[in-house]
Amino acid sequence: LLLLAVGASAGAVATRLAPADLARWAFVAYVALTIADLLLRPGFLRPHTGGEAAPGAPRPLRAVLGAPVGAVAAILGVGGSVMTVPAMRRAGHTMQVATALANPLTLAIALPATAVSLCGAVVPAAGDAHVHLAGLVDLRAASALLLGALPVIAVLRRRPPRIPDRTHAWAYIGLLAMVTVAMPLAA
Repeated sequence: LLLLAVGASAGAVATRLAPADLARWAFVAYVALTIADLLLRPGFLRPHTGGEAAPGAPRPLRAVLGAPVGAVAAILGVGGSVMTVPAMRRAGHTMQVATALANPLTLAIALPATAVSLCGAVVPAAGDAHVHLAGLVDLRAASALLLGALPVIAVLRRRPPRIPDRTHAWAYIGLLAMVTVAMPLAA
């Protein structure tokens, strides 16, 4: 978690120096490549073959990967789960475990990256169209996501859905595909 936070802080600093369009198109490219990787390589939709670990024998991820994962996630704004869920699947974890673990891992990336972004915030001029931004954080979007998520979390904690692992994996890829299509349209 500490290495994720360090990497996220460095990535947030790098993002402040990069043009916004570069980060946006790098994000789209990364997610598209991730989708292709998930579909083509074994370990996400279908188990590994040969001497590699099977889904029933999960293995831990290497801690040293925390800093680069945090940095790339912060630079691209992918939140970390686009990187950690596939890695945990390939390490043999179920989708339920991989997505559940992605939340605290994403928090370890999001908090320091947001703090760095807020520290470098520029106060917008009167009449600026982006008054709802605090640094690079869209406060209206963040509030809407939080307000929409809280009731869903409350319901699903009491009655978690029973989604087959393979269906969950395909749904994850479907969500990534929707994001890949939506990002170029949201300009």
